Amino acid sequence: MFGIDIGVDLGTANVLVHVKGKGIVLDEPSVVAIDSQTKKVVAVGEEARRMLGRTPGHIVATRPMREGVIADFDTTEIMLRHFIQRAIGNNPFKRLRVMICVPSGITSVEEKAVVEAATRSGAKQVDLITEPKAAAIGAGLDIYEPSGSMVVDIGGGTTDVAVLSLGEIVTSNSIRVAGDEFDEAIIRYIKKEYSLLIGERTAEDIKIRVVSVYPGARHEEMDIRGRDMISGLPKTVTVRSEEMREALQETVDLIVAATKQVLEVTPPELAADIFDKGIVLTGGGALLYGLDKLMIEELQIPVHIASDPMSCVVHGTGMALDYMAKISKNSLFGFGRKSATGAL
Repeated sequence: MFGIDIGVDLGTANVLVHVKGKGIVLDEPSVVAIDSQTKKVVAVGEEARRMLGRTPGHIVATRPMREGVIADFDTTEIMLRHFIQRAIGNNPFKRLRVMICVPSGITSVEEKAVVEAATRSGAKQVDLITEPKAAAIGAGLDIYEPSGSMVVDIGGGTTDVAVLSLGEIVTSNSIRVAGDEFDEAIIRYIKKEYSLLIGERTAEDIKIRVVSVYPGARHEEMDIRGRDMISGLPKTVTVRSEEMREALQETVDLIVAATKQVLEVTPPELAADIFDKGIVLTGGGALLYGLDKLMIEELQIPVHIASDPMSCVVHGTGMALDYMAKISKNSLFGFGRKSATGAL
């Protein structure tokens, strides 16, 4: 009665919080705005995201998570504490237990940083679960049966590819290429082809409204505004779907290649199961227009987009919370239990 369990998808682009018994209670961008003169937090989440590229010199809007891991520890701690307090309220009598999703390729140093940030944010107990496992559970895959299931989770900073069976990851791959790299590829292309500088928010809009990675799947165009690199003045250009496919081709090819690598080392019986059931795409990157069609063509295997790809990881974490006691006994979810003093 004095404890509360929450699951956190501490993503590069967004932070989602699931409270046991309530579901997802928070979904905010992973952005913090800080006044560099007073060192005070000006805004967190969506309010801070709207400040990206539009702040005066003394206010810095940053994303403390990069490539799926903590890039700025102090700012991440501030952000995590803010989101936890918003999700559960400030009740000093509540014992807070937190489960956090981490990339499958996380290092021990990066893992320790996540645990310490959560502990300093008020958590009395911290559990970790790998993102592909949480994504598979949240997508509705029965990973505990003796049959192969494959998930490709494309987040903001990392893409995790995994084959699971009997509740464990059989083979996996994690690359630090995902949604952020899509945005950067668009920015580079616009800079090269049009000598125009655009920001992250404009690149994100292009990715959502115009981009297609499969030939002929989409025919959209969009007027974008930025700063001309030659004159230094504001300038408007029109971008189209087909040229954006060219801009993202190299990045998307890396994700397809990572998926192929996992398939190549998957045991034959499990590979046959995957061929029957198909690959499930989760994460915000799964919504990249035409990606499922491209992967079907490249891999010759059915590919399905999860019904709610952006929330699969946090939904899976919430489902894991429902079995917290079971996890404590046999580590079925492949988590790591940590505290401020080490392993429990």
